[in-house]
Amino acid sequence: MSTADGTGRTRFIEHEGHRILLLDFSGISDPDVALAAIAEARAFVATQPLGSLLTITYIKGSAFMPSVVRALQDLATHDAPYVKAAAVAGMSGVQRIAFTAIKLVSGRSFKVCADVEEAKRWLAEQDVS
Repeated sequence: MSTADGTGRTRFIEHEGHRILLLDFSGISDPDVALAAIAEARAFVATQPLGSLLTITYIKGSAFMPSVVRALQDLATHDAPYVKAAAVAGMSGVQRIAFTAIKLVSGRSFKVCADVEEAKRWLAEQDVS
């Protein structure tokens, strides 16, 4: 069951008065689990006002199989009109290769951060409207 604030891996968090949507894809090694989490995120984002979201995509410890990379490319493209600023946190060296493909296909810009705390601080700085 989802709420207005999200549930499971897609949920809002607060940082210094800023509402940030966390897409928590961390620690996923099963592609079916990854695809379900990505579908959940996509459905939730589609319920939000255009241009309203600050997002963190947290991917630490996740495996990126081709089907998951394609789904993340589709998610990034789908989410673009809803997002003011986006950060990715917890990326490893291998994930950077997949992430480059995601950025190229989606045409999106993301701030790469070492961890969620750094991403929250950066997003708060971007939320000036």
